[in-house]
Amino acid sequence: MENIEDRQPRGGTEIILLVEDNGEARMVTKTMLAELGYSVIEALDGDDALNKFRADKQRIHLVMLDVIMPHGSIKPIYDEMRLIRPDIKAIFFSGYTEEILKGSGMIEEGLNFLTKPFLSAQLARKVREVLDT
Repeated sequence: MENIEDRQPRGGTEIILLVEDNGEARMVTKTMLAELGYSVIEALDGDDALNKFRADKQRIHLVMLDVIMPHGSIKPIYDEMRLIRPDIKAIFFSGYTEEILKGSGMIEEGLNFLTKPFLSAQLARKVREVLDT
């Protein structure tokens, strides 16, 4: 019997806003997403992300947000995006575990989360799962 985790994850053609302050991590994640067929809009920080989201709010299918940014949590930026477009889908990621971030109040229960570093297959599965729900 085939293990679902062994199957090649499928990509897509959707547009993703990637919010990551670390240039190297942003480039690696963007490359992974592009290899899966996604178009990526890069944002360097929360303000940049909000400006780019406002400019392309109807075209963006998913936002991927690094939880910890230089000026604090990304959550207020995500909350603002949800005011602009309540149906926006999101994936949060961090080098900290989900449990630590929930315990500190930086993320809420029920949000889509990936722990860094993640493999391309893990990213592909999570992105597709979130986009398809």
